[in-house]
Amino acid sequence: MTPMPPPLLPLSPSPLLPPVPSPLPPPLLPADHPERRALADEVHARPPEPLETPCRVTYLAVIVDAEARVLELQHLGRLCAAFGGEPPPAGVSQFSTRLGALRLKWERHGEFSSYTLISPGRSATPFSDPVVALLPDGWLASLPGQTIVAAHAKLVAADPDGARPEPAFIAQCFEGHVAVGGSVGGGAGWAYTDFHIHADGCSRFVLFDRSFTPRQAGRMMQRLFEIEAYRMLALLALPIARRQSPRIVDIERALADFTDRIALGEGQDEALLHELTRLAAEVESGLAASQFRFGACRAYAELVRTRIAELKETRQPGLQTIEEFMARRFTPAVATCATVSQRLLDLSERVSQASGLLATRVGIAREGQNQALLASMDRRAKLQLRLQQTVEGLSVAAIVYYAAGLVGYLAKGSKAGGLSLDTDLVVALAVPLLAVAAVLTVRRARRRVRAAENAAEAGGH
Repeated sequence: MTPMPPPLLPLSPSPLLPPVPSPLPPPLLPADHPERRALADEVHARPPEPLETPCRVTYLAVIVDAEARVLELQHLGRLCAAFGGEPPPAGVSQFSTRLGALRLKWERHGEFSSYTLISPGRSATPFSDPVVALLPDGWLASLPGQTIVAAHAKLVAADPDGARPEPAFIAQCFEGHVAVGGSVGGGAGWAYTDFHIHADGCSRFVLFDRSFTPRQAGRMMQRLFEIEAYRMLALLALPIARRQSPRIVDIERALADFTDRIALGEGQDEALLHELTRLAAEVESGLAASQFRFGACRAYAELVRTRIAELKETRQPGLQTIEEFMARRFTPAVATCATVSQRLLDLSERVSQASGLLATRVGIAREGQNQALLASMDRRAKLQLRLQQTVEGLSVAAIVYYAAGLVGYLAKGSKAGGLSLDTDLVVALAVPLLAVAAVLTVRRARRRVRAAENAAEAGGH
């Protein structure tokens, strides 16, 4: 048999030749929208911190002016440096880090910033050893901004047998204040609070873990803090509503008085219109000073209702749920703000309607005055025309008289020169001719003046 030739081996590329780049695959999708990544990441923004039972948490919400925003990251950087950690990157709106046994989460919201401090373990007695004790002295007090919410919270294990927390322990946690709460998370735990600011300047929450996962416990704790934060931010409109209410009553009375005076038609509409304009400016000033806060109140109140619904509360006998407490204490305050806001808007519309009505009446009165003035001017023009015609007649007579005198002098001169003329007859015959010539001359001059006026009016239009 003839031996088979050995198989051909693939040739290796020569080291002297550059490698041929492989062509890039064609793109599968059109070019990305500039905001695609940011919008996709938005649903993952501000994730809750997972919590292991037991642990202690402190939450702080601080209202910060736009000018002080830059100081927040600098202040956080000093805290990180004190624990030997990395400072937050420039331009971020949220930051989370571990500082020894402490976990810190910072978030920047629309008009406030929040700080969440987490430490594992539990204190010997409820709220006797808060997380803020682990911070350097003075760091928390020197935060830029003003505190709107400060709260301590505890995550503790529930009774393994599934029994409800002891009322004595709850009373000890809240120092005898009436607590509200109940089963949350579909029976996965219990949550309680008293919505009071205690002697240390903080409100309190207790969350009992029956079957929470760490992330579920973190979400539940974050909802409790957000209910408190959004509740307080919504109620920032309440002092404004209380200040505006007496002012609105005074404006309503003044508007009713103005409306009666307009209906009676006692005159002095110009003065009334001036007073209504001042009243409208006062209403608009109240609107400008309050509508942003009232709009924020509505938005925050809706967030409170949403967060309460996410708790999935179940009533515990003899205890109000958080939802019931808010319905009786928080919802009426929000309704007061909404009512004052609507009254201001209604007042603005009513003042505008009254001003429009009075302005219409003043305009009609002015139109009547203008018509009377035009009629008076028309009468004066007619009188002037008649006087002008009379003057023109007198002018014709004067012209004829002087022209006849000239003719007479001419006739006398001619008679003295040897012509046999009857000077009186010549003057008598010349008078009619002179009168006709004077009348025609005056009429011609009048036609020229009228033609010039018509041409001027046509050019103006």
